[in-house]
Order: sequence, then C-alpha cells, then structure tokens
Amino acid sequence: MLYVGLDFSRKRLQWSAFDESGVEAARGVVAPERDGLFELAERASRHGRPVLAAIESMTGSRFVHDQLELLGWDVRIADAQRVKGLAPLACKTDRIDARVLAELAWRDLIPEVWLPDPAVRAERERARFRLHLVKHRTALKSRIHQTLVAYGVPCPVSDLFGVGGRRLLRELELPEPWRGNVDASLTLIDQLSGQIDSCEAELRRLGATHPYVRQLVTVPGIAWILAYTIGSEIGDISRFRTPAKLVAYTGLCPRVYQSGERDRRGPLAKNGPRYLRWALIEAAQHAARTAAYRELYQSTKKRLGKQRGSRVAAIVVARRLAEASWWMLTRDQPFAPASAA
Repeated sequence: MLYVGLDFSRKRLQWSAFDESGVEAARGVVAPERDGLFELAERASRHGRPVLAAIESMTGSRFVHDQLELLGWDVRIADAQRVKGLAPLACKTDRIDARVLAELAWRDLIPEVWLPDPAVRAERERARFRLHLVKHRTALKSRIHQTLVAYGVPCPVSDLFGVGGRRLLRELELPEPWRGNVDASLTLIDQLSGQIDSCEAELRRLGATHPYVRQLVTVPGIAWILAYTIGSEIGDISRFRTPAKLVAYTGLCPRVYQSGERDRRGPLAKNGPRYLRWALIEAAQHAARTAAYRELYQSTKKRLGKQRGSRVAAIVVARRLAEASWWMLTRDQPFAPASAA
C-alpha cells in the first residue's frame, strides 16, 4: 500500500508518499487540474501498489477526490480542524502539510468527513444558490433604504418595493449619482427576483419527490423551501445514531471547557454547514409563534432577559426542531407534539 498526503492550493498540489514502513518514498508538486492529477496517478502507478490518499476538506478537495477515485485511488477527505488537533505544527508549509496527511494515512488516523454523493451535492447547490441571490437582493434593498434616510425622505408605505413604494421612488427627486444608483438597484432587484422565482419553482418541483420534504413540512415553522434546505444539508439521516449527534452536527451547541472543577460554556461551536444553522434558526423564529414551541420560547426569553433572551431562545427552539427532524426522518413519520399519542 502507498500512502499519499495531498495539500491543495489554487496554483499547485503538493504531495508526499509513504511506503508500508512509514518512510517517505516520493514527493513532488503537480498542477491542481486534470492533467496534473493524471501525472500524479501515473507516477504512483510505477510503485505497483494500491494507493490510500488523504486531503483536507476545502474548496477543490471534492474535485481532487472524484478525479483520483476515477483513476483507482482510495481518497479520504479529512477534517481540517481535527487534523490540526492531531498534529499541531510549529512550522507550517505545504510540504509539511502533505507529509502530515501522508503519515496520518499510514497510521490509519485520518479524521474523515462524510462526503455527499453527487445527487445530494446538486440539491445543496440549488438551495444555497437561491439563498445567495436572496442575500444580494436584500443588500440592494437596504442600500435604497439608506439613501432615503441620508436625504431625510420618509417611507410612508409598508413595502417600499411594492406598487405604492415604486411610485414613491419614481417621483423621488435625488441628485446624481444617487438617482442613478437607485434606478440601477431597482433594475437589479427585478432581475434577481426573476431568478429567485425560477429557483423556487425548480425547488418546488424537485421537493415534490424528495424523501425528506414531505415529513419536514409538517413541522411548525418549516415550509417547503426551508424543508428542502434542511433535507439537503442533512443528507443521509442514518449517519446520525441519535438526535444529539444531529444537533451537534448543526453547530448550535455551545462549546464546553472542562478541566478539574472548572466547567465553562462558551459561544456556539458553529461546526457543520452554516446553511443548516440558518435554516433552523429561520424556522425557529416562525415556530416560536406556534402552540408547540411558544411556551418554551417565552420562558427561555423571560429567564435570560431582554438583552440576549430572544437570541438564545431561538437557538433553543432550533435545537428542538433538529431533534424533531431526526425522529421524523428516522421513523418516516410526520411531526407530532410531545404530548401526542
């Protein structure tokens, strides 16, 4: 067996290969593209042994994983933070990183992360791109509101971008370049809205056959867009043995620092997909108004006070939604309150 560590960057791919005895047999640099990976696979094939490779999780690691697996390699994607914990370095270079990954592969200590299949990746990309477009549209709307505030223009309508609000913006007298910026922003908002509507239509079509959406939409506060986002970010529910494992994956649990008699709780861990955290927090804001979670939200908010009570209460409800999602998707059952038979 040949054990290879790969350190990927935008301009080059540093690699290091260990043999069965744990001695570095070869190392080098190739281009981070198909031709470079073919060259690397050809050099490794000269040893006449199967290859186990490790690469840190980052942008581009999935491309390297897929290309090398097509060439017959066994490629594992390692958690970058856990690699740093296993092998803290006083000096960090690409060559050293590749050696560390190769040694972890040789010692069978790769902190492997779960890699979704191409279908799940496509689901995630659709939901994430919609969110990306929504953020850009919100930023443009906020910029127009800031322009009105800067020139002391009141906003008498509830929706500045509805029929009445558009009429107000057309009749508004602003000096250049602010007048042109508002017009350009409105044009971009209309274009983004069209793209968002197209994305939502596709998500609705695909969500009709998604195995998780039909159960998740029964949860208070989760409609079909959030259900599709949560389902795609969770991926395979069977990889979480308990509800606590799923909650930990969301990153909505506080960090814990324990040593002797010390026991402190820090900020949220925020590991796992940030899009999953966003979807659960967004759903929690709506679920807090329903009978199933209203009492929990209000009691937590009252106990912690006005300054941070509402934020912590929303996180508590989001964790409960994650737990409920695990039970529903594992049992393939719709949502039911805790008191229901």
